[in-house]
Amino acid sequence: MAKNIGPVCKLCRREGEKLFLKGERCFTPKCALERRAYAPGQHGKTGSRGSATRTGRESDYARQLRAKQRARRVYGILERQFRRYYETSLTRRGLTGLNLLQILESRLDNVIFRLGFAASRAQARLLVTHGHFVVNGRRTDVPSMILKEGDVIAVRDGSRNLAYFKEMGDLAEKRTFPAWLGRDLKQMSGFIARLPERAEIDGNLNEQLIVEYYSR
Repeated sequence: MAKNIGPVCKLCRREGEKLFLKGERCFTPKCALERRAYAPGQHGKTGSRGSATRTGRESDYARQLRAKQRARRVYGILERQFRRYYETSLTRRGLTGLNLLQILESRLDNVIFRLGFAASRAQARLLVTHGHFVVNGRRTDVPSMILKEGDVIAVRDGSRNLAYFKEMGDLAEKRTFPAWLGRDLKQMSGFIARLPERAEIDGNLNEQLIVEYYSR
């Protein structure tokens, strides 16, 4: 499974906003964006992000690229897979941009993160690859699995006695989860009630610019 193995805090600095890629650390003064609120690289402190023209105005292509890169980095997806999701969204009924965001939100690792069973999507991917979760009663180690309405996600019986999962309920209880998901902390499970609406997905993502980028 391909993944980004570089320092993720640089990704937040590059986008100029918190992408919450390191879980609880992002809410503390240790967050890299709190300490160095400029883009990485030798031109970071000058304010140049390498995307503006000589007049200082950002081009349409630069804005489209940044929107696409921001979404990729939020969900931790590499380019080839992200493009496949876009191509799949074209085949579905409805708005292409909303279809794309719904596919991203329906990934197993994202759903586990949204349910509060992991502090970040990266941690959720690790838990899934180690086989700690079952989907509809079947063990899976594929974080990119796309879930459907009615699918049930639960901690595997053999993992419930691990220290992390014994404490997970208390941690998850402090976090809210979206209305399109259902959660039962006592059973360490959750389910997909329906697909998310646009208002329930990160407002900092601009799906229209992503569609424009791939439609060039």
